[in-house]
Amino acid sequence: MQSFFTVGEDENRAWTIKKNYTAQQAAGVIHTDFFNKFIRAEVVGYDDFMKYKTFAKCKEAGVWRLEGKDYIVKDGDILNIRHS
Repeated sequence: MQSFFTVGEDENRAWTIKKNYTAQQAAGVIHTDFFNKFIRAEVVGYDDFMKYKTFAKCKEAGVWRLEGKDYIVKDGDILNIRHS
């Protein structure tokens, strides 16, 4: 098992998933609609996010990235799920 995080203005949350889950599978843990309507995941590593504090600053530093449904989520990743 491992964890990934979601970070928002009002709430930060840790989610537990099995190792080697894809971004789409991890999105499904949050909500089935996120699995079914998955587009991409915005991803930042935990250490990078703690250093830069916001997605905007992570983008400026070049550590933020977009990943597809087959991306294997790493322990501690911070995801923002894009869905339709």
